[in-house]
Amino acid sequence: MTLTLIRKLLRDLRVALVVVAILLGAFQCLWYKVTERIIAELSPFFTMLAIRSGFRPQVIQDVLFAGPGKIVRTLVGGDQLNFDNVMDMLSIGYVHPLMQTIFCIWAVGRAAGAIAGETDRGTMELLLAQPVPRWRVILAHLCVDLLTIPILCLSLWAGNCLGYALVGPVQVRPPKLPVEVQQSTQVVKFWDFQLSVPSPIDLSKLARSDPASEERARQRLEVRLLDFGRALPVVGGLIFAVSGYTMWLSAAGRFRWRVLGIAVLITLLQFLVNVIGQMWDVAAPLRPLTIFYYYQPQKVILGQGWCVDFAVWNDGQPLVDVPMLLVLYSVGLVGYAMALRTFTRRDIPAPL
Repeated sequence: MTLTLIRKLLRDLRVALVVVAILLGAFQCLWYKVTERIIAELSPFFTMLAIRSGFRPQVIQDVLFAGPGKIVRTLVGGDQLNFDNVMDMLSIGYVHPLMQTIFCIWAVGRAAGAIAGETDRGTMELLLAQPVPRWRVILAHLCVDLLTIPILCLSLWAGNCLGYALVGPVQVRPPKLPVEVQQSTQVVKFWDFQLSVPSPIDLSKLARSDPASEERARQRLEVRLLDFGRALPVVGGLIFAVSGYTMWLSAAGRFRWRVLGIAVLITLLQFLVNVIGQMWDVAAPLRPLTIFYYYQPQKVILGQGWCVDFAVWNDGQPLVDVPMLLVLYSVGLVGYAMALRTFTRRDIPAPL
């Protein structure tokens, strides 16, 4: 009977699952093209401008992400990212707000309709009239999560591989400078100012004269597709955590729209607390209380470990390392356990 219920749930989800999987994969494929454009064309252009002006290229990033731009930098990974590195840029696709929104919409929407949705429509009473124990209903939804979440995670990886196959390796191209800038000595008008720009610098000669620079450039442009596969359990952990506590709300609720509203509010508050805590030190101690604090697939992709620390509780000093997978999957399992306890003890109201 449990297998029949699982097949029924998967049949109901098949269209939404395919659509969401395609969206996730398509975004990763598109993000590969965006990364290739930034690394291959825009980054060399800004580097040329920096060298011509006599300061480090990092200064341009500091200017771009100062003030309100700090919000953008926080959303894509914080100060630890190197925007001249291909892997750093590609890893943004896993923490992009659009991706996290799709993850949460899937988890909240599916879990809210699992129990509360059936109760709201009056079909739960018909289901329980069959010889089906209530714990089997929760078990069936858990099995559906264990089947669908890996498909969503693999769609991200497939999008990375498809983007690499379509676009190819990232190759830096010479920046396309305006004709007036290509002169050996010229005066460039910049709004109401006139800047004297020195003659162009042959960056290719500098690279050939420094083998270490060539090696760093090769590593900076290297695309390691297998490294993205290591982050898939972290992505699955976030979806499972959101689905777990939403399932608990669904098991206790009667109306799907009410469960949806509460779950979305809880998830949104956690997201905002995590983002604001990265920019405002007063709110920083609240970050470990959110599940998004433990969603750090970029660390895994870039080989920086599988743990998060509680330095925000110790004035920025290392305190204790906590495995992010342990927290994410524990939240999901606790949510399902509470959903089982709540659902087996509650009364199912008659449909209105």
